[in-house]
Amino acid sequence: MASARLQQVQGHLSASAGGGLLAGEVAIITGAAQGIGRSAALLFAAEGAKVVVSDLDEKKAQLVVDEIKAAGGEAIAVGGDVGADDFPEKIISATISAFGQVNHIINNAGFTFDKMLHTMADDAFDIIQRIHVRAPFRLVRAAAPYLRLKGEQAAKVPNRSIVNVGSVAGLHGNVGQANYSAAKAAVTGLTKTIAKEWGPFGVRANTVAYGYIQTRLTADKGAGATMEIGGQKIALGIPNADKAAHAKVNPMVQGIPLGRAGTADEAARAMLFLCSPLASYVSGHTLEVTGGSMI
Repeated sequence: MASARLQQVQGHLSASAGGGLLAGEVAIITGAAQGIGRSAALLFAAEGAKVVVSDLDEKKAQLVVDEIKAAGGEAIAVGGDVGADDFPEKIISATISAFGQVNHIINNAGFTFDKMLHTMADDAFDIIQRIHVRAPFRLVRAAAPYLRLKGEQAAKVPNRSIVNVGSVAGLHGNVGQANYSAAKAAVTGLTKTIAKEWGPFGVRANTVAYGYIQTRLTADKGAGATMEIGGQKIALGIPNADKAAHAKVNPMVQGIPLGRAGTADEAARAMLFLCSPLASYVSGHTLEVTGGSMI
């Protein structure tokens, strides 16, 4: 028995060595022009995946595609607002046209729009739900014909999964983030439902809940980073984050046993694990990537 198990593990390792953990597979990654999404796109490509790099800013998405191709990988860029009604059909059609199949969907696109609950306008609440909950739901639904496979079709695309990006805010709440916390809590419920409904088709679904990861969403708000969606300009970042980072005791890393923020590359590796054959029996799980905080 032990010998059989060893041979099985060696088989996975040999396949990996021959082309990567995701060799020949196709991954759609939203919000992939920068931050965690960009790191994931580059990492997935390095592991042999054909990557659909999607972002609101198509020019930046194309730069990531160019980087992947320069390294010998395969990728296409698909620009657009994930919350737009025509977006799911657009990206799924482009993916099938370019690569003929879908193995993985990583719903990573998103942003924060922080306000204290008593001052939060309806539109600030609604837009976060639309991008973080409705958009992933609609994209996964649109991919159903290419993921809910049986028999010979399933055998041709054996490793299929969905990774929805959550947050510790969705698990524990967070001051100033009633909208974001509610949305990320909903993501966990959505993921578990997908796991139960699509598990019989061999599809795995998991959530990755990030803590403090160094991205433009956790950079200093005073740096002036913004994004425009639906004609509305939204300031990104955390007030006084730069001041906190240079303080003798950084309050932003207090309570993190590892004593630091995570990097975008570290965050992307969690996505890779959940999509890879290494997680072949992991479904409906919420993987907390937090450096040990909130344990």
